[in-house]
Amino acid sequence: MQNNLRTEVLIIGAGISGGIAALELADAGVEVTLARHGTSENATATYYAQGGIIYKGREDRPELLAEDIMQAAAGHSYPPAVQKIASEGPQLVEKILIEKLEVEFDRDDEGNFLLAREGGHRMARIIHVRDSTGKAIQQAINQRINNHPNIKLLDNHTAIDLLTPAHHSLNRLAVYEPNRCTGAYIYNQKTRQVVKVLARKTILATGGLGQIFKRTTNPPAARGDGIAMADRAGARIVNMEFIQFHPTIFYHEYKPTFLISEAVRGAGARLVDAKGRPFMEKFAPQWKDLAPRDLVACSIHKQMLHDDMSHVYLDMKSYIPQDRIKKDFPFIYQKCLEFGVDPTKDLIPVVPAAHYACGGILVDEHGLSNIENLYAIGEVACTGVHGANRLASTSLLEGVVWAHSAAQHILGTIAKTPFYHQDSIPDWEDIGEFEPDPALINQDMSSIRNIMWNYVGLVRTTHRLQRARRDLRNLENEIERFYRVSKLSDGLIGLRNAVRTAIIVTAAAWANRRSMGCHYRE
Repeated sequence: MQNNLRTEVLIIGAGISGGIAALELADAGVEVTLARHGTSENATATYYAQGGIIYKGREDRPELLAEDIMQAAAGHSYPPAVQKIASEGPQLVEKILIEKLEVEFDRDDEGNFLLAREGGHRMARIIHVRDSTGKAIQQAINQRINNHPNIKLLDNHTAIDLLTPAHHSLNRLAVYEPNRCTGAYIYNQKTRQVVKVLARKTILATGGLGQIFKRTTNPPAARGDGIAMADRAGARIVNMEFIQFHPTIFYHEYKPTFLISEAVRGAGARLVDAKGRPFMEKFAPQWKDLAPRDLVACSIHKQMLHDDMSHVYLDMKSYIPQDRIKKDFPFIYQKCLEFGVDPTKDLIPVVPAAHYACGGILVDEHGLSNIENLYAIGEVACTGVHGANRLASTSLLEGVVWAHSAAQHILGTIAKTPFYHQDSIPDWEDIGEFEPDPALINQDMSSIRNIMWNYVGLVRTTHRLQRARRDLRNLENEIERFYRVSKLSDGLIGLRNAVRTAIIVTAAAWANRRSMGCHYRE
């Protein structure tokens, strides 16, 4: 059984950012090891991205896109990062997604891309594959990486911790050296063995953290694993109070549900109360139903309080022709039918849910963190683009741009980056004595989700945040004790990471007393 592995580049996470970085490096002849939490494509957040990806409008210019990003982000974006994504993004979409991966975005009869407009955009500039854009992109990526000769896949593997000599080296003098990453300990979910992976360069592309909240659009593995690992390794993490809540997920009290794309409102649908009356005009007269997401989510929250309702409604039937609903939004149409709602005849119950972390591991224009040889790309990173609130359909674009930049930087520097001495990093030692009780893991995860939803959710107050800080610290102490005496499991690793990430988010929300973007303090 292989407990040690050496690779040129280790990538943890295989969504749009991890997958594209792996392909760019592997195509250039670099040996890549790609650790995936599952095997199927629907394990990633990319798979569930419905709306689309920014390309370019009919009379679009980089400065217009940059202005829209900055405005949606409440002026908190980092200007150089915004200029980078606005100027490089569209051409990389064309080069990588359209030409290289051959993603078949929707076109009209003349072969022109069908462009959609979403909230916060001044024009239609978003290309899509009906309402399953992310699925099409993820499938195209997986077709390439699954059989690539330079990519070694570690399927059903969970990263435990990043390897940093300052924390792990048997040579205690390593604490005086600059902090650097030399790989990771990775848990095989099937064999329950831990692989020590040594790498010249490591890329974190682990996605988001929505599963620390009671309601989320994120897949099950989005527990904040990358954030927690980077925090323990000493990475700088910023803007974690800015958790974007998607305004519209299908509401059901008991069952896991699904996201209803902003493109539906872009096509004309309106948010309405129980009597079918549109309400966004009174909250956002300039934008109405196409306001930036933070404003729409807060408006829904206020309307729910006013009506004493657990949700509001989305009206497609009154504003979008039946044949267009079925043709342009087939996934949403079918999913609604599964829950007993016909979008061509009925109002759709919707409620906000945790959707996207605008903050993360602070990185530069190459995706490089403050830890040597550690890169972060995709949702786990904070490039500065999203500021206090993410503009719709910028996440996939950011994943493409920084995956490309990280890969190019690695190609230019890897020859000068030696492997760390293998014997200086010890093999993993499993000291756990007991099988982790799934009931305890589930109960602790439920506690984290309820604390975060009720106290650190869409609307935050000083007293709620005080309670959350106290409760989460106590819970983390219990979970750490539980972790130290138990044998490893994916659920236990995720629980430990979830509570650490929840504390990071809560601390950031506590420290920022000013409401801005998707951080709303009452």
